[in-house]
Amino acid sequence: MNGVLIVDKPAGCTSHDVVQRVRKAIRQRSVGHAGTLDPLATGVLVIAIGEGTKLVSHLQSDDKRYEVTIALGAETDSLDADGKVTETAEVPSLDRAAVERARLPLIGRHLQTAPKLSAIKVGGTPLHRRMRRGEHVEAPEREVELYEAEVVNVGPDSLVLRLHCGKGFYVRSFARDLARALGTLGHVVSLRRTASGAFSIDSALDGDRMTANDIERKLIPLREACGVLRRVELSDEGVAHARHGRPIHAEVIVDEGWRDASPEESLALFGPDGEPVALGRRVDQGIRVVRGFTLGSSDVLGR
Repeated sequence: MNGVLIVDKPAGCTSHDVVQRVRKAIRQRSVGHAGTLDPLATGVLVIAIGEGTKLVSHLQSDDKRYEVTIALGAETDSLDADGKVTETAEVPSLDRAAVERARLPLIGRHLQTAPKLSAIKVGGTPLHRRMRRGEHVEAPEREVELYEAEVVNVGPDSLVLRLHCGKGFYVRSFARDLARALGTLGHVVSLRRTASGAFSIDSALDGDRMTANDIERKLIPLREACGVLRRVELSDEGVAHARHGRPIHAEVIVDEGWRDASPEESLALFGPDGEPVALGRRVDQGIRVVRGFTLGSSDVLGR
């Protein structure tokens, strides 16, 4: 199989656990995922299969949408319900207006301190591993972007919000920062990813029901999965260049849309037959091939 599968990850398992379930079901080793979900979290996990694994790094930068429930009055070492309580605080009387005001400084581009128990590497070692060894390490700050934070419900000791954010955004850190802005402490008790880029929960396969037949039925073929990237049409000569990893010059590119792409943007290169040939990025006078696809006739059908 070659393509992308959208899985509704159940709570209690890791993203790698889901990958292993898919590998076992389809008896295929070449399976990966884009955008890790914590064990507590549920929802959209993008699974790449076969040639689709070449898309993983190009899907990591996609924006994400979440629905989060934040418990107020306590902070944990992991900033979610799986961690140990490290501090408690009184919860002031809150209304929707207070939460709306408190979220405003967190919208847009800003520096965010990562959770101390996270996979970010410090000195080449994941932060969570160093913390569990008893090392004192400061969690790094990173620039992140939150596009939208909709307040769904305000309870006496909990909040529910819908978030739309960019790459690298930690919802657990958001919960901590919002709770502190409200004069208390908080942590995530439930988190559901409802979309990752163009992939939504509506097309997801139940992560507890992943037979080979279910996976085949829900698999997004490579040609469709590549459709989430900017599409570039090549001539037959351009396809030959791409197959051999040679530079793609303007004269073998059929359309002009690639000229509007930034040098960092991933491009999906298609042949005249409508099938994907390679992934590339714009350079001054053409396109540089980043990864090529290897597909047989049966692979075109997603198998």
